[in-house]
Amino acid sequence: MQKGDWKLSWADARKNLPTEAGVFKFYYGLRHGSMKAGLYAPENVDTQGPHKQDEIYVVISGSGDFVKNGERTRFVPHDMLFVEAGSTHRFENFSEDFSTWVIFWGPQGGEPGVE
Repeated sequence: MQKGDWKLSWADARKNLPTEAGVFKFYYGLRHGSMKAGLYAPENVDTQGPHKQDEIYVVISGSGDFVKNGERTRFVPHDMLFVEAGSTHRFENFSEDFSTWVIFWGPQGGEPGVE
């Protein structure tokens, strides 16, 4: 990382989100090794599919439903959601102001669970 590349503000991330209609609203502002972190702010519909790495979402604003592998839960600001690599997941019924930090890390296929 370069000097200053260890902080990502919501305002800076928001400015760098794609603005074109129909374009995935993701911006990765931090990267180090296998880790990448950024902002996700879908409009109307979340069309993402399973990812190859484990990930965590930290909800910044908005509310809605999160569905992972067929299980549904309600989310609100400051909730944290964990998704194992390869899991089917999406945000549904979310408010217009919905945005979340997203952090990916680890090997392709995810890390083994700890018992």
